[in-house]
Amino acid sequence: MAIDELTGFTHHLTGWLRRLMPPGPRLDRLTADLEATFAGRPEPLTAAGCRAVEACARAHTRHLELHFDAGSAAEPDTRSHGWPPVDPEQVRARAAGVREVRRLADGTFALALDTLDPVEHSGPYLEAAFALARGAGRLVLDLRGNGGGDPGTLALVAEHLLGDGAQQLSEVIYRDRRRQWWTRARPAGSALTQDLAVLVSSRTYSSAEALAYHLQARGRAVIIGETTRGAADHVTPIRLTGQVVGLLPEGTVIDAVTGSNWEGAGVRPDVACPADEAWEAALARPVRDHAPGTGQRRTR
Repeated sequence: MAIDELTGFTHHLTGWLRRLMPPGPRLDRLTADLEATFAGRPEPLTAAGCRAVEACARAHTRHLELHFDAGSAAEPDTRSHGWPPVDPEQVRARAAGVREVRRLADGTFALALDTLDPVEHSGPYLEAAFALARGAGRLVLDLRGNGGGDPGTLALVAEHLLGDGAQQLSEVIYRDRRRQWWTRARPAGSALTQDLAVLVSSRTYSSAEALAYHLQARGRAVIIGETTRGAADHVTPIRLTGQVVGLLPEGTVIDAVTGSNWEGAGVRPDVACPADEAWEAALARPVRDHAPGTGQRRTR
């Protein structure tokens, strides 16, 4: 079957999914659904066809993306190459996604973070941002426009917020291996313990969802806004044809506390409201913090 026709392309895609994803019922249902839906479809592969394949796959994985470029003629991949290096100049140009850092007159610290660039480049920006949170009365982390990125950067943000001791965040199950993600231990008393609100929206995606989920699962943050998109898989880029690059699932994330994830369901807010009202909702909440020396929380 020709991979530039819809049926042949779908068969080629399911072959890659079987190479990448952990075996199990979800993979079986995904590949069976794709092959049954697009059997006997010899029409040329187009951007519309890619969208139809994505829509079919969405019932099983929210993170399968197909990017069609009719003008491309690159050679398809025969093996997975992983993610290409990120240009450090581009990271610097966007300040590693740190769009805004504010200290309000009432003592609120607010950090708007729009991406999770690789930790080796984003670390200095995040360390500088969190340095400004020292002494704040409360914290607001705005992930409403965050499309995800590096799990290592997720762990760096989490270690500032989850306490001084090292904590396991998740285990990612691949076809041929497993990998755990942990926060690092911090110097005693250096983690931020103020009341924390995390703002999310229907645009919050992937590793940004993971950050909100891990904080919520550990009772560390109140999540405010809209239910997120529900993409929990780790993905890798594969050039499937000369015209199509896919972001294909290769790893299943399991939270170390819940034993589950947010795939399909999204991260559900504790305080539900339209995304453009989340900031006001966060500021309207009573401030809660840890009473010194007791470990108990108090409201002020």
